[in-house]
Amino acid sequence: MLRIGIGYDVHKFTEGRPLRLGGITVPCDRGLAGHSDADVVLHALCDALLGAAGLGDIGQLFPPSDPTYKDMDSRLLLKAVGDRIAEAGWRIVNVDTVIIAERPRLSPHYTAMREAIAAVLELSPSQVSVKATTPEGLGALGRAEGIAAYAVALLERAERQ
Repeated sequence: MLRIGIGYDVHKFTEGRPLRLGGITVPCDRGLAGHSDADVVLHALCDALLGAAGLGDIGQLFPPSDPTYKDMDSRLLLKAVGDRIAEAGWRIVNVDTVIIAERPRLSPHYTAMREAIAAVLELSPSQVSVKATTPEGLGALGRAEGIAAYAVALLERAERQ
């Protein structure tokens, strides 16, 4: 049995924070505002994985009202989601992400993001895709007011041992 999930996240830029995307710090003069580290890539991945497994969403699991998650490294959130997926009897086949950002230029960081995501989810980097596009100056993202990400995840029922 195969299941597909989709995730989306968006955060606005803020001063005084590092920019965390795909589990790494990307050089930039601003970071993203959010309760945790605001890593839109990992947040979208969490929702895609949870959706595919029918296990809710990131806001239900890690509510922004809970001070436990204040400034938390989103790799820890993704790891917890990966563990829940496995406990529910699912195995990740692959994940695919697209980042929507006018700036900074992200292609030099794709490999590091793929490797970081793969390490957290205990996957091969070949099972992880990271890419980006610009909104060509359109809307809030085009004015570089923030960054968004979409993710999809394919799960298969794990074989019972």
